[in-house]
Formats: sequence, structure tokens, C-alpha cells
Amino acid sequence: MDEESLKTAIMEEASKDTGPIFQAEGINFNEILQLRLGYRNILMIDHLWEFTSLTKLELNNNQIEKMEGLDQLLNLTWLNLSFNSIQKIEGLESLRKLEVLNLCNNRISVIENMDTLEKITLFFIANNHLRQLDNVLYLRGFKNLRSINLCGNPVSKEDEYKFFMAAHFPNLMYLDSKSLDEKTKNEASIKYRSVLFKMKLEELQKQEATEAEQRQEAEVKLHTDAFVEFLNGSHLFKSMIKDDPEAETLRCVPEVAQLLQTFEQQMVKLCMQLFEFGLAEHKRRETEVTSFFSGQNKAVTYYQGIASQILANFEQQHRERTEELQQLSDLDLLKVKMDQCNDEIDLLCNSLMELEFEMAGELENIIKLLDTTISDMVCNFSETAQEIYPFSLCISLTALNNFPQHWFITALRVKLLKYCTSSFEEANFSQSNFNIIKSVSRSPLCVVSDPGLFKCHYTFVQCRDLEDSYYEKVREVAVATLESVAKDNVDEDLPDDVKMLFTDKHTVMDALATGHDNHLLKINDRETQLVTRANAWKVALIKGIQHDKMKWNRIRISDTHRYRDYLREQLEKLL
Repeated sequence: MDEESLKTAIMEEASKDTGPIFQAEGINFNEILQLRLGYRNILMIDHLWEFTSLTKLELNNNQIEKMEGLDQLLNLTWLNLSFNSIQKIEGLESLRKLEVLNLCNNRISVIENMDTLEKITLFFIANNHLRQLDNVLYLRGFKNLRSINLCGNPVSKEDEYKFFMAAHFPNLMYLDSKSLDEKTKNEASIKYRSVLFKMKLEELQKQEATEAEQRQEAEVKLHTDAFVEFLNGSHLFKSMIKDDPEAETLRCVPEVAQLLQTFEQQMVKLCMQLFEFGLAEHKRRETEVTSFFSGQNKAVTYYQGIASQILANFEQQHRERTEELQQLSDLDLLKVKMDQCNDEIDLLCNSLMELEFEMAGELENIIKLLDTTISDMVCNFSETAQEIYPFSLCISLTALNNFPQHWFITALRVKLLKYCTSSFEEANFSQSNFNIIKSVSRSPLCVVSDPGLFKCHYTFVQCRDLEDSYYEKVREVAVATLESVAKDNVDEDLPDDVKMLFTDKHTVMDALATGHDNHLLKINDRETQLVTRANAWKVALIKGIQHDKMKWNRIRISDTHRYRDYLREQLEKLL
């Protein structure tokens, strides 16, 4: 089964109208709707990837052993693979539009791998190796199924076969190519009433569970696409503290337990702010991308309309010129006229090419605009994610100079990337505060256009601040507990293992420091993951759009050249 054999099969089935066209212009596989390949000793299904418009495929009476090579046939509604040597149903995942499937006279023993065939109406699998009636119940999931043919299988020889099928498939109209009458259906429903009640209840529960799982998967996908998965709760906090050394022992100290609870509440609140902001930004990005594709389609449609009008005008004039050429008997005059026709063909080709380049330029401008807009959105999202805070603060350097020094230490963990020393000198910035700002380097500041102002936002920054605050407070509690244990002045309810731990100051302080470093690492890792993925998504989006634009541009240019060559060949035949 190769490209030449496919062309031969198409030509054999071509009508009187389409045959000459195929011979003159060639066969475009993506325009073929039906393909009959029966009785051709085909061993393997292959070379069908270009038949994207195919609706009916006949591959019966061959020597095919494996169902494969059907992935690109997205529009297929009819598939006949009867009288082959197939042992397993597979490779049908992409055929979501399939309505008729014929697998009669093969070697299949199990009905399986058909979950995506939701539109299946007629299913023929006669004369195979099906032995289990329970396996046939797999087909109950296909609500549009109206005809099943199982004759010639071991299952069809069981005593209760007909009533079993009529009871379990109440919408079935035909069984083994024979009509199922209402009397048989009523008797079957009475006979299997209790079994059907239990089965329907189980199916309902399974359906509800499946729908719940699908909703959850869709929700997780939305959150992942927004780059904020698992930020709508305490996941980040729990990931920070799960590996803390001596964690369980330290939590037995009442003051530490209270601090930890407060820390969790504050962290969850910050994560929820980022989560909600991320979903809103995702919606904005999706709206922008949808708007882009809508604008792109309008631009393509506009230029295609112009191209169609150019072609219509040319073809009308070309027919008139061709008819005139056919009447000429003077060979010299004929050559002159043919040269004129070739010039007109060249003019047509040039016009279409100019139009194509104009459209390509217009599309490139639209893509650049999208790139700029999406880049701004991603940049804004990333910076805000890194530095969001419940409020925005814009202050001048002069005003900032008057803030207490401890405010700098606890709040201004930033690097002023776009400010130089002279900016601070102009603002009469105090040397002590200037030195503090120069020494601190937690995350970049989102600088506004006015160099005398800057905007401070927090989320991951504030997460780190919360961690620092928690760490300092726990250290204070630890120091106080160490002193109490040293003086043997501790609460009697304090567990012995806690008392034992607090007899060694170095162990306690090392455990707290290690936990603190781990917490900050988790926060930094989640921040990096968010920013990296957001930027990677933007790059992949623009790259994919540009690739598709170039691909269709090449196809249209190739079509123009092929049409030009076809017109010239037709003219040559007049000589």
C-alpha cells in the first residue's frame, strides 16, 4: 500500500468528469471523500495521512493483520475492514465521527478500545472469536447504536443470547441483520428486570464518578494553563514544612504550634490572591489569543476573496482567448497569440504572488502585535506574581528617605536595577538607607516609567517575608524554651522528648536554620516554575503561529505555480 497504488485506486473509481481533471491537474489526496481498496492483497494500512477529508474507507478482503495508520482520518464516518486477519480492535482513537464500523470475518476475541466512537450507529463484528456475553456489554456505552451483528461468534450460540441482547440494549433496532420486535424486548426486560436495575444503578454511579473526575481534570488543567496549579490552598505551605528536621517535636511547644498556624493562614491568603489573579490573567490571555485568530481569519478571508475575484476574471478571459486560439489555422499567428496568453498567465501569477506577499506582511504585523501584547501580559503577570501585595504603593525616593530603617530591613528586599547612584543623590537619600537598599537582593523591583517613583508589589516576596518573620519568632520561642529547660523551669505537660531536644542548643538552632533554608528554597522554586512556564508558553504560542503561517504561505505559493504550469501545458496542447 503506497502512494502509487492509492493513485491507481482513485483513478479506477474516478468518474468521467473527474478522471480527466485528475490526469491534468494531479490528485490532491486531501480532497478525496471516498476510497475503495478492497481485494488488493494489502498487508498493512499506510500512506493515508493526507486523506484528511475522507469520509468512507473500504479495506475489505485484504490480508491486514493490524488496525493502524488511521490517525489522520478525522472526518471518517464509514470504515470497512471485513474479511481480513485482524486480531485486536485498536487505532480508532481519532475517528470520533465514525458511524459505521464493519469488522466481520476477522480473528477478534475481545471488543475494546472504542471509547471515542461516540457516534457509532452500526457495528458489524460477525464471524469472529467473541466468547463472552459480558464483554458485549461494553457496547452499552454507545447511546446511538441501532444495529449490532454478532452472528457466527460463539456468544451468539448461547441459549439466552437474543433476550440478553434485547434486554441490555433497549434502543437496538436490529440484531444480526434482523429486526428486534417489541414483544421480544418486553419479554427480555421482564426477564432481566432485577439485573438491569442493579446494572443501571452501577452505571449511574460510575457515570457520576466519571463526570466528577472529568470536572476535576478540567479544573486542574485550567489551573495548570494559568500557571497557578495547587496555589488555591495550603499546598505550598505543606510542601515547605513537610521535611523540617525535628518538626513534630518542635510543634509540641505551644507557642510554636500557634505561630505555625498563623503562618499557614497568612501563606494561604497570599497564595489565594495569586491564584485568583492568575486565573483572571489567563482569561485575559485566552481572550487576546481568540481575538487574534478571529482577526487572522478575517484577514485571510479578505485576501482570498480578492484572489478568487482575480481568478474568476482571468478564467473568463482565458476561456475566450483559448476558444479564439482553437479557431486559428495560421501557425505563426497562433504562436503570437499563445505568447500573449503566456504573458497573461505570468501576469496572473505575479498578481497572485503580490497578493500573497501582501497578505503575509499583514499577517506578520498581526502576529507581531500579538507577540507584543502577550509579552506584556506575561511580563506583567510574572512580575506581579513575584512582587504582588494586597495594595500598590507608589512613593518618591525623597519620601522613602524619611521611613524608619527597620521598615527597609523588613519590607524593601529588592534590587533597584534601573536606578543609579545619582538618582539617590538627587533625592538627598540618606547613606544608611542607600547602603541597605544596595545590600539587599531578594527579587527585582518592578520599575515604573518615572525614574523618581517605583511601585512595590508582593506575593512571593511577602511569602519570604512571612517566612523570615516566622523564623525570627520561632527562634525567640526556642531561646526562651532553652533557658527554661536549663533552669528546670518548664511546664510539666511538656513531653520528655521535647525537654531532651532543648537540652542541646546547637541541635535546636541547626534544625530551625535548616527548616528556614528549606522553606525559602520551596518558595523560590515555585516562583521560578511559574515565571519559566509562563515565558515558555508565550514563546511556543508565537513560534507555532509563525510556523503555521509559513506552512500555508508555502502551500499557496506552490498552488499558484502548479496552476500556472497547468495552464501552460494546456496551451502547449493546442500546437
